[in-house]
Amino acid sequence: MSKQLKFEVLTIGNELLIGKILNTNAHWLSRRITSLGGRVTRIITIGDDIDEISSTVRDCLARKPDFIITVGGLGPTFDDKTLEGVARALNLNLKVNSEALDMVKMKYESLSKTRGEKIELTPARIKMATLPDGAKPLTNPVGTAPGVLLEADGVTIICLPGVPEEMKAIFEDSISSIIRGRSKLIFCEKSLRLEGIYESDLAPIIDQVFKMNPRVYIKSHPKREEGGAYIELHLSTSDESLEECLKAIGVTTSEVKKRVVERGGRITEVPTGE
Repeated sequence: MSKQLKFEVLTIGNELLIGKILNTNAHWLSRRITSLGGRVTRIITIGDDIDEISSTVRDCLARKPDFIITVGGLGPTFDDKTLEGVARALNLNLKVNSEALDMVKMKYESLSKTRGEKIELTPARIKMATLPDGAKPLTNPVGTAPGVLLEADGVTIICLPGVPEEMKAIFEDSISSIIRGRSKLIFCEKSLRLEGIYESDLAPIIDQVFKMNPRVYIKSHPKREEGGAYIELHLSTSDESLEECLKAIGVTTSEVKKRVVERGGRITEVPTGE
C-alpha cells in the first residue's frame, strides 16, 4: 500500500491562545486533509512571535513531514509575522514577489472601482506581497493576501491566511489538487451509535476486533443527550482501492455488531458527518 502523506498544521495567532477565537481552521483542515487520504500528525498553536514561529517551523522540518501548513499571519498589520518567521527558519531573505504584487494590485484596483475611489498601494499592502525568496504565491479568490508555497528539505510548506473563508478558498483552489496528485489513498469512515453497553465493557470488544483487522482504526466517544447516554464508535481506514476500504469497514462493523449484541447492547449506524 502507498505511503500515507503526513501533515503538520501550525496555527498562528495570539487570539487563539487567549481563547478569543475558536480554532475552527485546524478542525476544518484536519477533516479535509484526512478526506484526501493524508494524516495529520500534529496540530500546534503559537502566538504572533517571529522567534516562536521560526523555531517551531524548524522543529516541524526536523520531523520530516510531507507537508507543513501554517494558518494565519499573512495580512498587512504589525502582528502578521508568519512569513518573516518562516523566512528566518529557512535562512531566506524576504523580498517583494512580482507575481504576488500583481495579485495584490488587482485586488485593490477592483476594490477601487467598486468604491469609486482610488486605494493607494501603501507599504502595509505591499507587505502582503513580500515573500521568502523562491516562494510561489497562491491566488486568494476571496481576500487580498496571497497564500504561499515553498519547498524546503523535501518538505512542502504552505502558508494560508487565518480568515476561514480565505483559507478554505485557497486550499480548495490550489492545495487539494496537489495533495490528490501525491496521495493515492482513499479515506473511508463509518460511525455507529451504541446503547445499552458501558464503555468499560466495550473496551475488550474494540481490542479483539482491532487485532482481527488492524487496518481499521476504532475510536469510542462517550456522549450524552436528553434521555440518557450513548457511545459513538468511529471506524476509519485508508486504502488505494475504494472497494477494499469499504470491505474492511464492513467486516469490522459486522464483528463489532455481533459482539455488542451478544453483550445485550443495541447498535445503529449514523450517517457520515453527524
